[in-house]
Amino acid sequence: MTDLSAFPITKRWPASHPDRLQLYSATTPNGVKVSIALEELGLPYEAHLVDIGKDQSWTPEFLSLNPNGKIPAIVDPDGPGGKPFGLFESGAILLYLTDKTGKLIPADPARRYETIQWVFFQMAAIGPIFGQVGFFNKFAGREIADKRPLDRYRNESRRLIGVIETRLKGRRWIMDDDFTIADISMLGWVRNLIGFYEARELVGFDDFPTVAAWLERGLARPAVQRGLTIPAKG
Repeated sequence: MTDLSAFPITKRWPASHPDRLQLYSATTPNGVKVSIALEELGLPYEAHLVDIGKDQSWTPEFLSLNPNGKIPAIVDPDGPGGKPFGLFESGAILLYLTDKTGKLIPADPARRYETIQWVFFQMAAIGPIFGQVGFFNKFAGREIADKRPLDRYRNESRRLIGVIETRLKGRRWIMDDDFTIADISMLGWVRNLIGFYEARELVGFDDFPTVAAWLERGLARPAVQRGLTIPAKG
């Protein structure tokens, strides 16, 4: 049996199947990236709910694996060299999974790097900006009388959606006919922006029909539908 005892996180979230990849996550846009990828790849894994509403990502056990205190994180019992391996940051995990399987990313080096640039685009732009829209439109930021921050993030969100709209013109997915980690990295964020963050009208989402059609196609994929609900809420 695989021994994962070197990872303190397994003491708080014990592995029932230590021979499977261990996922520590919640159903946030960053969290579902990895569960969607795992479902698309068909890799055996075990999901553990890290309840961010109860600040569980700031516990010593979770911080021992992810010092940034954000979900998701993984422990792979079959890591590089066949040894158990822990990893945090959703973009890095997506790249790790594609390297492990050779799937969800083009084999051609140029197209591989083109895919990676769109993953980085999500990590450096879409994630931070959409998250700020959520704060100022749905959460405590609503109480701030000065609406200039909301205006700034709304305008920047529209610009970023426009970047995706331009990229998708004449394409089924970000990388043409190939569904890749580039799409996976963005789907949950766009879904949350117009759904959970209640910003569809705010950002004028209906002005971007190509993005809307891409989102609908992505959400219709069975693996995406499963991944959006993993790990199940307790």
